[in-house]
Amino acid sequence: MAVTLVNPKGLPKPDVYRQLSIATGSKLVFLAGQVARDAEGRRVGEGDFAAQVEQCYLNIATALAEIGGSFDDVAKLTVYVVDWSPEKMPLLGEGVSRAAARLGIDPVKPVTLLGVAALGEPDLLVEVEATAVLD
Repeated sequence: MAVTLVNPKGLPKPDVYRQLSIATGSKLVFLAGQVARDAEGRRVGEGDFAAQVEQCYLNIATALAEIGGSFDDVAKLTVYVVDWSPEKMPLLGEGVSRAAARLGIDPVKPVTLLGVAALGEPDLLVEVEATAVLD
């Protein structure tokens, strides 16, 4: 595996993400932000934050599978959430958990969560971009 996840001594040990990843592969993959659209570009989960999160994660896995990778190869995620508030955290977790169950993955990665005013289209509530490393 090209990515090892670590919570170093001296830093908090969160349950929902890791503080860093060590990548040893030779192919860096920078995946564009994924949104709640299916393969045909149709909206998924309009107005449903958890469903949109789930679709973002599914799209990341689909993109990586196309190049011979998997979600295990993800070194870092960045999550952009429209009008973020702490009350959205359970829905974020629900969407991630549903995607993890469908994909059979451990979704815990280093992650940066950013609240934003808007995304590229008005119906989008979340966008997730990924950096992966493949051998």
